[in-house]
Amino acid sequence: MSDKTVRIGSASGFWGDTASAAPALVKGGNIGYLVFDYLAEVTMSILAAQKAKDGSAGYATDFVHITMKALLPELKAKGIKVVANAGGVNPLACRDALAKVADELGVPLSIGVVLGDDLSARAAEFRERGLTEMFSGAAFPQRTASINAYLGALPIARALDAGADVVITGRCVDSAVTLGVLVHEFGWQADDYDRLAQGTLAGHLVECGAQSNGGLFTDWESVPDWDIIGFPIVEAEGDGSFVITKIDGSGGLVSPATVAEQMLYEIGDPRAYHVPDVACDFTSARFEQVGKDRVRVTGAKGRPPTDTYKVSCTFMDGFRNTAFLTIAGEQAAQKARRTGEALFKRMQRMLDEQGLPPFSEQRIEVIGAEDMYGAHARPTSREVVLKMAIKTPSKASAELFAREFAAAGTSMSPGTTGLVGGRPTPTPVIRLFSFLIPKAEVPVTLQVGGDSRAVEIPTAGGFDAAGLGPALRYSQTPATQGSSRVPLIRLAHGRSGDKGDKANIGVIARKPEYLPLLNHWLTPERVAEHFKHNRPSRVERFDLPGTNAMNFLLHDVLGGGGMASLRTDNLAKCYCQVLLAMDVPVPDDLVL
Repeated sequence: MSDKTVRIGSASGFWGDTASAAPALVKGGNIGYLVFDYLAEVTMSILAAQKAKDGSAGYATDFVHITMKALLPELKAKGIKVVANAGGVNPLACRDALAKVADELGVPLSIGVVLGDDLSARAAEFRERGLTEMFSGAAFPQRTASINAYLGALPIARALDAGADVVITGRCVDSAVTLGVLVHEFGWQADDYDRLAQGTLAGHLVECGAQSNGGLFTDWESVPDWDIIGFPIVEAEGDGSFVITKIDGSGGLVSPATVAEQMLYEIGDPRAYHVPDVACDFTSARFEQVGKDRVRVTGAKGRPPTDTYKVSCTFMDGFRNTAFLTIAGEQAAQKARRTGEALFKRMQRMLDEQGLPPFSEQRIEVIGAEDMYGAHARPTSREVVLKMAIKTPSKASAELFAREFAAAGTSMSPGTTGLVGGRPTPTPVIRLFSFLIPKAEVPVTLQVGGDSRAVEIPTAGGFDAAGLGPALRYSQTPATQGSSRVPLIRLAHGRSGDKGDKANIGVIARKPEYLPLLNHWLTPERVAEHFKHNRPSRVERFDLPGTNAMNFLLHDVLGGGGMASLRTDNLAKCYCQVLLAMDVPVPDDLVL
């Protein structure tokens, strides 16, 4: 096994992340690779709509015309290679645009393109086969905006093997842009499962940009200099172990706690974190501080992967509209709710009178009144924002909502002001439809220069997480004694995120001695009760001994999730904050 170290800088967690990260990493990161993650399901639907209007569109234009245009000469001079899923739904157009920029700058550039994820042309076939949604069992949609398989790391590695300076992909799993580099550099084989799991964990830790370096950290006051926060650098070894760090002198914080929070972000069962190359088990992962802003990561385990790809299909399902009003004064929240209820009553009457379809879904939220906290809210504000949102199959119904919403400004609550953003415009409701397809049915090809070749992908596997049995549970402890109660945030920190229509909440004990108490108190039933205002259909708990942590998965709590949801927190970003406010009884002898 090679004793070399590979340094990879991650410059983007989504399309819209700061443009300052890539230049900082190139200039001061001493990196060999620069990777970008741009894509999410809604991003794919947006790019598909752009391509439908213009055949040369459908990729992350910022990658080419802002980032790479500014950095290409320095990247080439320093020998830094780039991997990005910036291709979206049109990787070849992204390649052509980048090649044109390189030619204009006089920079010789070998560009590799991974193809095969776009399955849009097979929509009729999938519908005829009766493929159903993997979670809800719903029938295949009649019209689709995008259909893309989540490809893995192997095609990226093969592009780098072929000498590509830049590798552009369409949809791949977010961690693949990092794992592909490591497979290439260390020659890991398809059955090096533990190393592949470690490489996947490295990719997962940096795929969200600065989140592993103090972004969104529970103890936010301890994170310095948000304005110059350092984006993560992976220092990887051939055995799979790696260090997460950042540029010296940059802002942010790299600690076992910041890294552990990111590991728990947007995962389900940590024993079965699926990517095309390996089924990962993160329950024994360990984080060790080995220097200032340096955390060493070990302990992830791997099993053979499944024999299927996950495929994400997006489709339009009617229209939505959202509007905001600011309302101030005494009893601001009550005034806002009455305003919203009155407006909806009027709108529904007018829809009936005009023969227009009713709203299929409607929602009132009062921002500033702690609606996210349900029965645990402690609202005191004398200034709030009324948010009203609707879904409807009819664009005309959505336009009526837009016209009538503003009337509250002169006819309802005193202290009403600020129609935020003006009259709202109807937009399509984009829904996600996920299904599985055998890998053997998805040919993957690679283009480097004028050469096109098939990529041989292992199609065996068949790992089934159902065979793992019940989730690991820490040993039970006696009921706590004592009359004191403290908020959970005194005992733990954590991170939450979305998995479709599910919310995950990772909770990490601040000290090992707090873990027995948390294990006893934080049962799935108690967490379900805390979030009963969101009506979870089921709550699961998965335990991670390596990090003194547990992960909760709350089913059916996001109103459809993503762009299909009318909720302010449609991505479950705030769920952990709500849980950390829970009062926990502590024994009298527990030292906080």
